[in-house]
Amino acid sequence: MDSKPNSLNYKHKCITTLKNPTHLQIISCLAIHKSFLYAASINQINVFDLSNYSHINTFTTNDPTSGSIKSIAFHNSKIFTAHQDFKIRVWQISLSHPSNQPHLLSTLPTVKDRLRHFMLPKNYITVRRHKKRLWIQHCDTVSGLALHGGFMYSVSWDKSFKLWNVETNRCLESVKAHHDAVNTVAVSGNGTVYTGSADGSIRVWERFGKERRHRMVDVLEKHKSTVNALVLNGDGSVLFSGGCDRSIVVWERKRGGAADDDVDRMVFAEVLWGHGGAVLCLMNVHDMLVSGSSDRTVRIWQRGGDNGYCCTVVMEGHEKAVKSLVAVNKSGCNRNNRKISCLSICSGSLDGEIKVWEISN
Repeated sequence: MDSKPNSLNYKHKCITTLKNPTHLQIISCLAIHKSFLYAASINQINVFDLSNYSHINTFTTNDPTSGSIKSIAFHNSKIFTAHQDFKIRVWQISLSHPSNQPHLLSTLPTVKDRLRHFMLPKNYITVRRHKKRLWIQHCDTVSGLALHGGFMYSVSWDKSFKLWNVETNRCLESVKAHHDAVNTVAVSGNGTVYTGSADGSIRVWERFGKERRHRMVDVLEKHKSTVNALVLNGDGSVLFSGGCDRSIVVWERKRGGAADDDVDRMVFAEVLWGHGGAVLCLMNVHDMLVSGSSDRTVRIWQRGGDNGYCCTVVMEGHEKAVKSLVAVNKSGCNRNNRKISCLSICSGSLDGEIKVWEISN
């Protein structure tokens, strides 16, 4: 559906703008851990205290060849970062003193894991003509990370995804997932994996057998070009996908689906139009879908009864494409002398700025 802004008594304002202190003119991804915002710029991560929006730390790989950081994920006191140099880096942070400099623990795959595999020819795969690599290694930019339980999924422009044990840092499985670069990954509460690719498709994966290997169970196709972003709602019953065709596609879990069998599957529900450029990032929070685009705007969408989703808020102010979104729940904003629920959204842009938006009803 073509969704124009429709006010549902929501108010929004930009309460502050966080600038990159190192003047690198790009924000490639954002993540929140505890009450701290982590913002990646090229190969650096800047840390901001969300209680007062102050910059408290910067850490980096100190390796100019590592390239841009594409994704950040957290597990307990570890930070996992996905890099353009085909690697995943693991950092240790201090839970008692988050402002302390994180310590680089290892690079995945670890040296120990590589030594464990390098002797046997069966552990090598052909990645391009006359070139082979260990199957535990990505051979192109690592574009996304997602954690589920004690596992981490990494997707890459090498068309694959890999499964890692986050405690041992070992690669457990590698799956040739798509015909083109894999840009995004989402994992539901029951462990179903969704991967979105430059081939325009979303593939659905589940683990089977005694060895719990992943097998493709469905292919979702509605986008006319690259799939850039995937996000699930809270219970995993709705999947949202954003693409370079400017659309957001809504998929809903139903019994039978396209295969008309007795299995729950994601089926097409509707298309949301409104962005004037590629949809680059999506976030679901409470009953809201939030999207960021190369058209420099952030939009909020909500389901309007039986009429599907409609755009309720358009936030403008960035000078370049909006690349990443995170949400900060706030316990009580005071308006008109009454307590209301409100939400802060941080949007990171290729203009090097992070805007903090306050949404209230």
